[in-house]
Amino acid sequence: MSERLEPDSAEELRAIVADALASKTALEILGGGSMRGIGRPVDAGWTLSTVRLSGVSLYEPEELVLRAGPGTPMEQLRLQLEQHGQMLAFEPPDYGALLGGDSGAGTIGGIVASNLAGPRRIKAGAARDHFLGIEAVSGRGEAFKSGGRVVKNVTGYDMCKLMCGAWGTLCVMTEVTLKVLPAPEKTRTVLVVCDTSADAVSAMTAALSSPQDISGAAWLPREIAALSGVSYVASAAGGVAALRLEGIGASVDARCAALRDLLAGYGAVEELHTDNSLALWRELRDVRPFAAESGAEHRAVWKISVPPTAAPAVVDALRALPDTRLFLDWGGGLIWAETDEGLSGGGAADAGAAAIRAAIAPAGGHATLIRGSETLRRAIPVFQPEAPGVAALSRNIKTAFDPENILNPGRMYAPRTAEA
Repeated sequence: MSERLEPDSAEELRAIVADALASKTALEILGGGSMRGIGRPVDAGWTLSTVRLSGVSLYEPEELVLRAGPGTPMEQLRLQLEQHGQMLAFEPPDYGALLGGDSGAGTIGGIVASNLAGPRRIKAGAARDHFLGIEAVSGRGEAFKSGGRVVKNVTGYDMCKLMCGAWGTLCVMTEVTLKVLPAPEKTRTVLVVCDTSADAVSAMTAALSSPQDISGAAWLPREIAALSGVSYVASAAGGVAALRLEGIGASVDARCAALRDLLAGYGAVEELHTDNSLALWRELRDVRPFAAESGAEHRAVWKISVPPTAAPAVVDALRALPDTRLFLDWGGGLIWAETDEGLSGGGAADAGAAAIRAAIAPAGGHATLIRGSETLRRAIPVFQPEAPGVAALSRNIKTAFDPENILNPGRMYAPRTAEA
């Protein structure tokens, strides 16, 4: 077991990275550890946790800006923002239960490093789009800053955005600055009974193409809808397309009525008010349909991105895999799929990786393994394999920030010795 280090200041963290660089000791970079099971396992001599670099150092509600240490719990940020009627608009998910851990253990550093976003991504964008600035330490043991408190402060290359989605392989963050936005006054969800993915994508496309300002668009097949804790969804007589509207009360009411009229031709229409709407979209945000059932630890979960128009064909291909379940988010642009880890590709168990990536290749999609055993995560590419040119660029960026490959080595892609 590697030694665990928990610095409580940026300077102490920089000294640890410098010592690791001098001794060429690999570091596993963690926040609260809630997403440790995503990515390839990291073989490291030391574990460096940012959990003690916690707390909000600046929050100006009137300026819609917040700065905090990377170890700040997401629950703390949520409660503080709620006091001022504000939120992180990209709807950061909580995968604690999905990955077999505890809900509420995530940190803002983990969310930024993973660039994760929930159902509102179709309207608000990803975490990267709300990330204003960073203070961090590179794999060279050097402290640096990038970005600022407002978007207009950024000139030239917006380097801090590069850290979003790098999964701790380029730097260790010591402080992050994000844009926040007002929370909606009212939330409503229009439900449409759609038994096929093609009908659901058609209905979601019609809604998203309308002037009704949709902030969430998902489809749950009958067997997934039946798992919902929202009775209107669980008791639906078929699959359910869900369309969310948010905003000022009178506006939401008017847009909801117009949307119900627009979608009446697609199937039976129902409406969820605020409490049930919030419950449903939390389930979808946190991928709860794949979290709670017995034996879930033996089931792989894939996050698959495709153009929405390609989703029905990909869904049909995935349903040909034995014992596979799925649902759609982002208007069909995101497919969540759960497969048996024992599915074979080319003679070896790969949880359906080869078949999934073959199915999405014509559409230019990509698939990321979100949940899988350590054995599976060592055996297959967890993240979508990069094209040769992109892979070369990624290696050059990694070398620039971490020349000795000490930060989360191999978490995103196989170590260089294995790639050669």
